Amino acid sequence: MGMSAEDEQGASPREEEWPEVEKAEKLARGAALKWASGVFYRPENLEGLGHYRSRETQRNSSIQSRLKSTVQSYLEGVSAGLEQLRSAVQEVQSVCQELGAARWALLDCADRFQDLQQMRALMAEHVQLASVVQVLPQLFSVQEVFSHTLQLLRGQHLLEAHAEIMMMEHLRDDILSQLHLRGLSSAQATVLSYFSGLQELNESLAKQLWGIVASSLQLVREDPVLFVTAVRIIEREEKIDDTLLLDATFLPPGRPKGWRQKFYHVLQETITGTRFHTPRLDAEGPGLSRHLEALQRDIVSELRVVKDLMVQCVPAHYNILSLCAATYHQALASHLQDILREDLDKQALFHLLKWVLHVYHSSEMMGHPDLLPEVDVSSLGPLISPELVDQTERRYVVKLKASVLEWMQRTLKTEFEEWFWEKEPETDHQGFFQSDLPIHVIEMLNSNIEVTSSITDSLQQKVYNMALEELEAFLGRLREALVQRGKEHQQDRTIPKHYVPYLLAMLNNVLALSSSVPTLHPNSSCREVPASLRAALDRTQKKACQLLLEELLLDLQPLCVELASRKWLSGAQLVNNMCEVIDKYTKDFSRVKKPLFKLLLTECELLVANQYLRALMQKKMVCKGKEERRQFCDRLLQDATQLRELFCSLGLDRSQQNLEVVFAVRELLCLKDTALLSLEVLGFVTKYPDVSDEHISTLLDLRGDVSKELRHLVLEMMAQHPQALPESYQPIFSTILVPAPELPFCLRKGKCA
Repeated sequence: MGMSAEDEQGASPREEEWPEVEKAEKLARGAALKWASGVFYRPENLEGLGHYRSRETQRNSSIQSRLKSTVQSYLEGVSAGLEQLRSAVQEVQSVCQELGAARWALLDCADRFQDLQQMRALMAEHVQLASVVQVLPQLFSVQEVFSHTLQLLRGQHLLEAHAEIMMMEHLRDDILSQLHLRGLSSAQATVLSYFSGLQELNESLAKQLWGIVASSLQLVREDPVLFVTAVRIIEREEKIDDTLLLDATFLPPGRPKGWRQKFYHVLQETITGTRFHTPRLDAEGPGLSRHLEALQRDIVSELRVVKDLMVQCVPAHYNILSLCAATYHQALASHLQDILREDLDKQALFHLLKWVLHVYHSSEMMGHPDLLPEVDVSSLGPLISPELVDQTERRYVVKLKASVLEWMQRTLKTEFEEWFWEKEPETDHQGFFQSDLPIHVIEMLNSNIEVTSSITDSLQQKVYNMALEELEAFLGRLREALVQRGKEHQQDRTIPKHYVPYLLAMLNNVLALSSSVPTLHPNSSCREVPASLRAALDRTQKKACQLLLEELLLDLQPLCVELASRKWLSGAQLVNNMCEVIDKYTKDFSRVKKPLFKLLLTECELLVANQYLRALMQKKMVCKGKEERRQFCDRLLQDATQLRELFCSLGLDRSQQNLEVVFAVRELLCLKDTALLSLEVLGFVTKYPDVSDEHISTLLDLRGDVSKELRHLVLEMMAQHPQALPESYQPIFSTILVPAPELPFCLRKGKCA
């Protein structure tokens, strides 16, 4: 249905004013239409239309009643509010009228306020003048008080003098504070100038106080009252400082004085200056040792004074004993670093390390029963750092190494000087040659290692390593000296007279050193000798053995030159002479200990076998027939048998002898059927794989009955059956050179024709 123009004009203002009403009405109509269409969808439901109409009518009446009631109560509240607003407006108008009246009254009194301002200024001036009048007697007596205070200070009446100074400072500071509050900073200079004497008094008092503090360790024993007085004055000043610092508005000149910190500083400077600012120290051990003993004695004594006496003279919060202990500790640490900058000898370094690492913390010093438990320097850290300890240990080892080197050089020189004595070397209870060399060397090294056990394990290990290095170097110098003595002896075999006995003594000495080296290790469960040192010992032993064998060789060579010659073929005298020489030397060899004797005997037998083979390889004669070859073989058999029996009698088993090669050579030479020669040579080569073609060729030449074809056949057979050297094989032929044959078509020492 449409609306009329009047309705639209009447509805427009309402809709513009209350747009929600129209929206609510549309929603209500839509909801009602939806409900009615749902209820009266079926025709049979139209019978209850009257019932629904009456029920909805009642509901609308109820809702309208409640709306009227709500609107009525709302309108009553609005009416009451409007009435209160009307009353408030009236009251505000009344107040505005009264304020206006008061404003006009105040404007009328403005002139009278100017008169009161002048009165206020006069009142402030009166108050200031009254204050000045009150302090005038004190101000007029300032100079007199200064003089009196100065006399008190000169008479060491410190408490009375300090009381006067505090009074004057209080008066000055009060005046300065008043000036500061009134902004009269320009007048402060005048006040400070008037009270300038206070500076001199403070300086004089402070000088006496710090002199007392510097002598505190002596005063607490002789006159503790003076020291206590100084502490009381310092504490007074600390309280004044604390009070002024709490009031941040004004801080007088010279404040805070900080005299308590100055007390600590002076006490620390006194401790440091009196004990540790010493002149240049003696860098040698005894001098440093005496200095450290004096430090130990004085520090313990002074700390006992602090604990027993000074602690009672100062407040507990000073913690004076801990302060002094820390000061001594730090000053001592710095002092020791200064000492370590000097070029200290090994004894001084040793004393310093022992003192720092053991004495300092022991019951003889900082762990003294009289200082415990209050003194605990373990919390202050080490006197010297671990790095400096390690550096000092290394310096000690370097110094000790130089000393050990010098000692060993002197010992070695003395040892070889004894070689030229007219008597044989000393013997032990078993008759073995020996000298004091190994005993002196081991004892010296062992004493240096053991003494460091009282310092640290690291130092002991460093010294042990150094000792092994020096022992190895000593063995090298010993070998060089042996070589030099050997060269000198070969030039004149009469010097020294007892050359062989001293060589034998040296062998025993090396054996003694070898058995004693494990005892040097500081850890008894770990006594392995380093490989380089074992090698040095072995080289020294071999060098002495070599010199002994060279001496034997010099006596054997004149006899060996005649071996395998026609003169040798004629009789047994040559081998008898060889046995006499060998027997003589082996009797000397018996003066060395068993393992060495066995070694010398083995080397001696190898030398004899080698020289015998060398003589055969010289090819001084060639058998001219069967008879001569038989004689040659018989001579070989007799010589080899006699030499073998000699060495057997000396204790060398046949299985250990190299002379068996002479028997093998004899078998090769005495073979009657040359057709079997190839087989015989093959067996020989198998037994002695280091034999060469030249050696076999020379032996075949000795027979005198081997044709070129047979020689070629034998050598070809050797080439077809090369032999490898077993690991345990003792080379024999490889050390023997075969002389090159002379060329028949060249002239001697001249040009070819």
